[in-house]
Formats: sequence, C-alpha cells, structure tokens
Amino acid sequence: MHKKTSRSKQGIFALMPLLPVGLGLMAAIPAAVYASSHREAPFITQHPKVDGADFYMFRSYEAGRENFVTLVADYVPLQDAYGGPNYFSMDPNALYEIHIDNIGDAKEHITYQFRFKNTLQDLTVSVGGKNVSVPLKNIGAINNAKDGTLNVQETYTITQVKGDRRAGAGAATAITNAADNTATFNKPVDYIGTKSLPNYATYAAQHIYNINIPGCSTPGRVFVGQRKDPFAVNLGEIFDLVNIVAPATAFDPQAENKNLDALKTKNVTSIEMEVPIACLTNGSEPIIGGWTTASLRQGRLLNSVPASNTTSAAKEGGAWVQVSRLGMPLVNEVIIGLKDKDKFNASKPINDIQFLTYVTNPTLPTLIESLFSSAGVKAPANFPRNDLVAAFLTGVTGLNKPANGVASEVLRLNTSIAPVAKGTQKRLGVIAGDNAGFPNGRRPGDDVVDIALRVAMGRLCKLSIGCIPTDAASGDLDFTDGAYIDDSSFDAAFPYLKTPVAGASH
Repeated sequence: MHKKTSRSKQGIFALMPLLPVGLGLMAAIPAAVYASSHREAPFITQHPKVDGADFYMFRSYEAGRENFVTLVADYVPLQDAYGGPNYFSMDPNALYEIHIDNIGDAKEHITYQFRFKNTLQDLTVSVGGKNVSVPLKNIGAINNAKDGTLNVQETYTITQVKGDRRAGAGAATAITNAADNTATFNKPVDYIGTKSLPNYATYAAQHIYNINIPGCSTPGRVFVGQRKDPFAVNLGEIFDLVNIVAPATAFDPQAENKNLDALKTKNVTSIEMEVPIACLTNGSEPIIGGWTTASLRQGRLLNSVPASNTTSAAKEGGAWVQVSRLGMPLVNEVIIGLKDKDKFNASKPINDIQFLTYVTNPTLPTLIESLFSSAGVKAPANFPRNDLVAAFLTGVTGLNKPANGVASEVLRLNTSIAPVAKGTQKRLGVIAGDNAGFPNGRRPGDDVVDIALRVAMGRLCKLSIGCIPTDAASGDLDFTDGAYIDDSSFDAAFPYLKTPVAGASH
C-alpha cells in the first residue's frame, strides 16, 4: 500500500542523496544494460567474471553485531543456476577490491584485495582398465569444504592495504583465519543441484570464517560464494521503453508488488566482509565512503596449444588496469552516457567532476516525460540540477556528508546511525523515515528502483529541496517497476543474502 512521504526535516535530509540514483534507472534506455550494474558498459560485457553487479554497505543488523559494518560486493551477474559444467568461478587473473575512504577526500585509505585460485584435482574413474579424467566439477555428493568428490577446489586470499594503492602508499598485510592463522580460504562450489549438494545451506555455512584484520583488536568475518541475486528489477519492461504501468495510482494500490522481478531465478557471486566500525573510521569522522573495483592485467597472450590444466589458455601480465567500478547503484548504466561508460569504469572517484554534466542535465526525467506524455507526466523544470550535484557528489548535511568532503561518486554510510532490525526496516529507506537505509549506505532490502523512480521525477521539489514544488508537476507520483523487495527477502544474520537457486532440484 502507498503512503504519503513524510515532509519532516528528517525525511527531507533523507531524500536528497537519492536523486542521482533516480537519474540512473532509465537514462540509457536504448542501451543493452540489465540491472543494478549487470553488463552496464560495452567492454565489461566481454568479461563477465569481473563485472561488478551490486555493492551494499550497512551497519550489521544481526543481533549483537551492531558495532560492525557489512560490506557486500557482488560479481558475475545473471548466473543461471543450471549453467554447468563449469559454472561460475572467479577469475584467478583478476584483482577484486573493496575501497574505503574514511576522510572524505575521494581517495582510498583502506582497501581489501581478493585474489582467487582454482586447483584441479584431476579426478578419474576406471574405464576398461584405464583411469580416465572426468569432465565434471564433481563425481559424487559434496558435504564438506574439501570433499574428495570435488574436482576443482577454489580458494582465495585477502590482503589489506592502507593508503592509496595506486600511488604506492601504505603497507599490504595478509588477513588471516582467526581459527588457525592461515591465509588461504576455501570458496564453496556453486549450487550444482540437490543431488550433488544435499544440504547447500549447511555446506556453505562452513565457509564463513572469523578473520584477523591487521590493526583490529576484534575479529571480523568473511564469506565468499554463490548467493541468490539480491537485486529486484523488472528488466524486460523497463528496457522496452519503460513498457510498464506507471506510476502506481489509487486504482491499483498493489502495483508495487506484481511479482515482476526478472532476477528471481538468477544467482550471483558475493564477496562479503564484516568489519568492526572502529577499524573502518579514522577516529574523528563517522562517515565512510565505499566502492568496489575489479582489475585485469594489461597484457594477455593467448596460448594456441593450452596444456592439460585449467589456467594455461592464456598468459597475463603487466600493470593492473581497472575495468569495473561500482559505488551507488544504477550509476554507470543509466546516468553515464553510453560513450563514457567504459571511461567511468576505469575512473577513480577523485576525478568524478568530469562526469558533472550527466548530473546537472540528466536525461532520465526527459525520457520518462516523453514516454508517458499521454498520461500528462512532466519532468522537473529546474536547470542546472544543483540539488542533484549536492546529492550525488557530496552527501547530505545532517545525514551522510563528511565534514571536509570532496565531491565524488561513492556510497556513503554514517556509522553513527544505529541499525534497524530485520522486520522493522522500511523498504524505501530514508524517504520512509528509516535513516539506517538507502541512501545512507545500502541494505539488501532497500528497494532502490522504486526510490529512484520517484525521486528522479521531482519528489525533492515537492519538499522544496534545491527546487520548488512547481518545478515538478509529477513529483507526487509513486512510480514503481512492480518488482517488490524488502527485508523479508533476506536472512537476519551474516551473510544475509539467501542460499542460491539450485541448478537442479528433485
């Protein structure tokens, strides 16, 4: 059911950071894009293993874990659960990173680096008196992290870097398993099916590790593995020139929940960390900014005659080149113009002023107006959109703007705002009065699509934030894509995201 947005001071502050996200949803309607950041740029479509899909950053709402922040970086989007026989391992030649700016200067001051390795066990079966290598990931049921029935064991390491890695500053130190001080962690195999993995939830839980983080007196936690894709969006209709019944009206009060989530049968690979707040902040500024990246080596030499192992098809080397970037959801695919999408993926937050025009003169509201002109929908009329500049690049005073911040596109979280328990979270985050939700960080149950649509069409103008009510004739309309999501879709404890969809179920 729809409720009018509160026009309290708290609600006003909450709304402002949402505008750039709203600008994101449909600005590139003609382009081939697929979700929050699934296949959002031309070059990344060629490299799905390093395609950053979503980024979440929130104060942990698991009971007793309120003094931690959970970081979730999703990669390898649009996984069909049945996608065998190779499924969806991470790229051992790539560098996956989560960056934290705890000063507000648009530079990384803490980075968590993840590197992966695939080890072929070369399992064989006897056929006519000969031991022959099998073509599958497993030859029997898998119940434990290192079962002998698993043909390829995927492992990873984590390194903490203090300072700007690309500037060569700071020290790199291994993060270790708190149980035995080892530096290598096992990643669960994807959910092949219920015969191969009779109890996937129990099996995956064996891969949640307590970790020693350098400089932290309290251990954190980590989990890396396949999860049910947490994002919800009505993809087909949205990118078919917004072919949806929008906005929601009094004649259809249930329009928000039409079961139109195109990702409901898709999986994703999640890198999840839970870090003590005290280890992320700098001691004086409670607001942190976060974003994720993935990088590949600059050079690649293809092997015309690969050897008999899983890593010899190409030789890679040279400097790291950033090919994926994600902070706020929906930015690259629907704010940044098609010609600059690869450029944005390779850029750093400190240089975001180069994309300013996409915020001051956004295309999304104009496109929505043209697509729904017969219904009398009008885009906001204030230019330049200085309200969006403040929301998109600086954070909001009183909510999540650092004291000495530099304009940049990152996901900002005020760690001094207490988390809200599962079951009482508001799916529309701060515009519904829940300042622990998006855009103050982002929780899995925050419906960023519905929030984005409404704010993009002028909800802030109706609150006299950066513009006046008459600037947004359609600012009160409750647009929705009909793909409903809230905190009931997720677990109450780390790693929060649900068990992935099984490739086969009998």
